[in-house]
This record gives sequence, structure tokens and C-alpha cells, in this order.
Amino acid sequence: MSRGHAVTTGCALLATALTLAAVPAGADPRRNARTEAETPAPPVAAAFRPPPGMVEAIVRDLALSPAQARTRLLNEARLMPIAARLSRSLGPRFGGAWLRPKTAHTLMVATTSASDIPQIVEAGAQAEVVSTSLAELTRIKQRLDAALPPHPFVSSVRYIDIKTNKVVVLTPEPGLAQTFIAKADVDRSSVVVLPSTEVPRPLYDLVGGTAYYTGVTSRCSIGFSVLRGTREGFVSAGHCGRKGSTTTGFNRVEQGVFEGSVFPGSDHSWVAVNDRWRATPTVNNGEGSTMVVTGAMAAVEGASICRSGSTTDFHCGLIQQRDASVTYPQGTVFGLTRTTVCAEPGDSGGSLVSLDQAQGIASGGSGDCALGGVTYFQPIGEILTAYGLVLKTGAGDAPRDAGICAGHPGTLRGTLAAGRSAYEPRNVYYRTTATGVHSGCLNGPDGSDFDLYLEKQNGTVWSAVAASEGASPDARLTYTGTAGHYRYRVTATAGSGTYTLGFRAP
Repeated sequence: MSRGHAVTTGCALLATALTLAAVPAGADPRRNARTEAETPAPPVAAAFRPPPGMVEAIVRDLALSPAQARTRLLNEARLMPIAARLSRSLGPRFGGAWLRPKTAHTLMVATTSASDIPQIVEAGAQAEVVSTSLAELTRIKQRLDAALPPHPFVSSVRYIDIKTNKVVVLTPEPGLAQTFIAKADVDRSSVVVLPSTEVPRPLYDLVGGTAYYTGVTSRCSIGFSVLRGTREGFVSAGHCGRKGSTTTGFNRVEQGVFEGSVFPGSDHSWVAVNDRWRATPTVNNGEGSTMVVTGAMAAVEGASICRSGSTTDFHCGLIQQRDASVTYPQGTVFGLTRTTVCAEPGDSGGSLVSLDQAQGIASGGSGDCALGGVTYFQPIGEILTAYGLVLKTGAGDAPRDAGICAGHPGTLRGTLAAGRSAYEPRNVYYRTTATGVHSGCLNGPDGSDFDLYLEKQNGTVWSAVAASEGASPDARLTYTGTAGHYRYRVTATAGSGTYTLGFRAP
């Protein structure tokens, strides 16, 4: 990897002091030696709360302390929007973005032009100048995909490693793979062939991560709830069922029909469910409860990734590379993302999330959750586009840019003095006839401390069933509840002014 510059900037968000991690493979040893721990930290959201169950899973699977896990998740929430903006602004010069080290407090952004360094530094990232753009590496990998025959013994996996600025070919027969690569019209200096015994397989075996069945014995996992017009359903892996196949749920109740399915080539499908099933924006979090999916912003390499599946429940790892091509015994699947999260048969089709953002569905992998392994997932964006679907989303707790209450169908405004409370909507209540997710989002005046509570009526008594408290003007909450009468209580704990309340009911 050719790097002409390495520029360190202040994008650290540290909960505890850290030692300087080893530089990525191929990094310039002459880079600025100033440690990340010395760089100033941008503002931290006081009310930041990771999705339920995610901290515990990351502590277990990434060998971090609880404080380090929370720090990593906060860093990812802050830095990934920066990566997305730089990717757009650098355009054809963009070489990729990744996070490091274990608490993800440094965002690395590669470019083919040294003139982009000030822009990258100003945005709050660390710049690397590389010889080949991500767009060109993508073209090289596409040519290799066409040149290599669809047999695992020639090449089981191809992917772009942005940290080394190379296209990597994994194969059990390096000599044989080199023969085919030599015939491809590619820059050989941008290709690395590595011997590997990795042989990915489809993981044969609806809240995301729960089981469903195709036929009597074939079990897979629900990915994410989706909408197509007024029709509800879910996405999963293509190898889990063919178009027209019927499904039953985890309880063996008739569930739906595969309306679309592709495998190999891609590995995705969508199932339209009958009126006995209802789509929710939730994923099983392995703690006996669920987390809410609020969007589908793609995470960068180095970000933590957590998978929910019906065999091994909730496990986490790291995103390694994107746009990998995997040759299964049934054929090659293109455009997968390679991760270190474990999975086993039956987890196929299950949800992969980064923070509260949907990333994709599990396709296949190697290894298991006892010894560890590698898992590949199909990015969610391609699936939604392929079938004209809309991801079912709710409101969550991870920090976002301004306009945090955008997207809620109910929006109310009010004014409170310090120490006073207001009941919404408009001093009355709302009624729901279905079990489902209630979500509320409060945007209070700057410098104040406003809290939000969801209350449910029980006879003549109103009781708080969910709360969002903290030294912040803003608050978010979600609650899965049964039919009944509900209302929100907004309290000005400190300060006064005008607030906006957004809410969504089942």
C-alpha cells in the first residue's frame, strides 16, 4: 500500500486512557507519533444509551470492558456520519474508511490525492494517501470475479482490503488461482493471493433473528421487517427458500410466501406474511428482549457488528471488508461483507446491526460460536432496492444529527416552566387496540434538562411504563406494550422553554 502522508487529527472519544495501538499493515512508520489519547474529544451526548443487550454482547465477543464497549459504540455513532460525508465529497479519489483501534476512537480515511488531506483533517479524521482508489479496486475485483471459475477449490473468497489497498484472493490452491489471475486484465500489483482453508457454506438452518421454517425441517432466521406498499413481510437469505415456497413461524403457525428469492449470484429473499403476523422494527438482542432498528446507515470497516440468529442468539464481531465474492458449492455470491462475528447453521438470514442501524442479513460463513469464525452478510440496501421494499424502523437511543425527532407521524409542541410537567397529546391520551412498539422523541430547549415518560392507564391510575431521564434537553424512549390507553408526560427538571414531542403508536 503506497502512502505518501499520514495525518493524525482530533477525533478521539475516550472514556479511559489508552496505549497507542499498532499501526495498520503497510502504514508509514514515519507517521505523526502523537497518541490518539492526546487529541481533543468532540462533544459527547450525555444521554447516549446503546441499544439494549449490545454492550453485554460486545464485552463477551470483543473482550472489552463495559466502559470500553460503551466508548466504542459512542465513537462509532459519532464517526460514521463523518465517513459517509467524506466518501461523498472525495468522490472518485476516495480510498475507503475504517475505524481503529479496539475502542474505535480513530477514523481513517484514504484518498488518492494529497490535496484532500486538509479536508479530511478538518472533518475530524486521519488521512492516508494511497495509490489506488476504492472505485478502481472494485473494478479489479469485478474482473477477477469474471476470470475465476465458480469453484471453491480455485478461490473460495475475494474481497477488497482497504487497509492494505489491495484486492485479496483466498484460495486452497494459490498456484492454480494465479494461473487464472494472470489471464485477467488487472493490475497484478493490486492483487494479493493468500492460501486459505476457509470454505464458507450457507447456514441452512421473524422480531429479527427469530426462527422460521420452509417445509418441515428447513429452518432459517428472520432478517428485518419490511413493507411493500401496504404489504408486510421480512427479508432473509435467498438460499432459505425459492420464490413461491411457503413458510411457518417459530411457533409453526402459517406465516407467508417467498415473493422473491435469489441464490447464488446474490443471497437474499423477501417473504410477504399473512394477516396473522405483524411487522415490527425490532431485533432479538439475546437478553430476553428486543432492540429497535432506526435506520440503515452503512457502517465502515472496523466498526462493531452484531448478529441475531435462531441458533446462536446474539453475537458481535467487527466488519473487516466489503464487496467480497464467496464461492459456495452451489455457486458464487457477490457483494457480501466479511466480518469476524460467529454464526452456525440456522442463523442464515438473520439480522446484522451496527448500533441501531440495519446492515444486512447473514449469508454464510466458516467456523462456529465455540471456536470463532468468519461470517458474510448481504448488505440491506441491495435487498431493499431489488424488491422495492421499505425497511420498518422505529425510534431508538443512539445519538444522531440535528432533527432527532424527524420521521415520527405525530408531532406536538408545547412550553414548560422549570419544575412543571405537561401531558400529551393535549392533556388527554391516545388509545391503541394492538400490541406493538410505542416510540417517543423529545427535543427540548438548549441548556435545559427535560425528561420524558410514557404512562399507561390501569383502571383509574396512570403508571409510568417507560422513561428517558438524563441531564439533557433531549430524550428518546421505546416500549413494547399491549392494547390500552397511553399518554406522554414531559417534565422540565431544570430550565424552561419550548419543546417538540414526536411519537409513534402501534
